[in-house]
Amino acid sequence: MPRVIHFEITADEPERAVGFYRSVFDWAVQKWEGPVDYWLATTGTEGELGIDGAIVQRMNGRGTINSIGVPSVDEYIRKVEAAGGRVAMPKQTVPGVGYVAYCTDTEGNLFGIFQDDPSAS
Repeated sequence: MPRVIHFEITADEPERAVGFYRSVFDWAVQKWEGPVDYWLATTGTEGELGIDGAIVQRMNGRGTINSIGVPSVDEYIRKVEAAGGRVAMPKQTVPGVGYVAYCTDTEGNLFGIFQDDPSAS
């Protein structure tokens, strides 16, 4: 059963938000080395209950976005559309990590679907 595996907190000023989450919750936050400005947030230790996420520039007034791990982004895009959802951002490659697409549900809520790339490990 696919589960929420990652969150993205959107921010008008990501570096300010990084400071906030470090200060309040003692999260370890570091800038991703990939092609976009993306701050990875580690919220606990390995094996501890919870998930990690990121802080990213806010776009289109969107708030926090949850991403769900799936075995195939293509398959789940078809399922989303068949159930009345829409694709907000088509499948994209996340270099060295996997594939992601953003969708909206029938209520307009934005969420991500993420597929690991086993060859990236």
